[in-house]
Amino acid sequence: MYPIVCQLGPVPVYSYGLMLAIAVMMTSFLISRDAHKMGVSSDMVYDLAFWVVLAGIVGARIFYIFLNLDFFLSQPFEMIMVQKGGLAWQGSLVFGFVTAVMYLRKKRVPFWKFLDVAAPYVALGHAIGRIGCLLNGCCYGKPAGWGIFFPVFGERLQPTQIYMSLGQLAIFFILRASQSRLRKDGQVFVLYLLLSAVERFLVEFVRADHVLYGGLSIFQYVCIGIIVLGLIIHLRLAR
Repeated sequence: MYPIVCQLGPVPVYSYGLMLAIAVMMTSFLISRDAHKMGVSSDMVYDLAFWVVLAGIVGARIFYIFLNLDFFLSQPFEMIMVQKGGLAWQGSLVFGFVTAVMYLRKKRVPFWKFLDVAAPYVALGHAIGRIGCLLNGCCYGKPAGWGIFFPVFGERLQPTQIYMSLGQLAIFFILRASQSRLRKDGQVFVLYLLLSAVERFLVEFVRADHVLYGGLSIFQYVCIGIIVLGLIIHLRLAR
C-alpha cells in the first residue's frame, strides 16, 4: 500500500486525498460540460460542486466517527485527519443530497433533470475515489489466499476497494446508457441510488472492518433504507 505518494518539502501528499481531489475535479468538469446543454453555467456547477463536496466530506466523516466513536474519543485529533481515509459513502450521500437540493432550488435549476445529468459522473468519481482507499489500505476485505497482500495486516485480503471501484465504473456505464432511454426526470438518479446501494450491500459481506448487528453491518441497514427510499421516489416519479 502507498498511503503517502510523495513529500512536498515537509508536507506529505496522501494518496487518499490525492485520488479524492482528482475525482472531484474530473466529476465537476464532466458535469459542467453536460449541464451547459441545459442552460446551467460552468460557474454555477463549480460552486455547487464546492458546497456538495464540502458537505459530503463533513457528512461522511461524521457518520464514520459515529460508527467508530470509541476510537475517536480516545484520539480526538484523528477526527480531522480526513486525508488518511475514513469516509462513509452513506453520510456523504445524505449531506451532499440535502445541500444540492437547497442550492439548486435557490438557483431555480430543474432539480431532477440536473441530478440525472450528474448521477453517472458521481459514480465515476466514486470509482476513482475507491482507488485512494486501496492505496491507503482502508476499507479492506476478509482474508483470502488469492487476495492482495496488505503489509499493515501481514496477510492477503479480499480487495473490496477494487470490487467497489469496478462496480461503480459499471454503474457509470449503465447510467450513461440509461440517460437516452429513461424519459422521466429523476429516473437516472434513482437508478444510481438503487444500484449503488445494492452494490455496497453485497460487498459488505466480504468486508472485514465493520461490526455486525444481527448478521448485517450498519452500512447494510442504511443501504436497505436507501433502496426503500429509491423505490418510493421511483413510484412517485412514475405517477
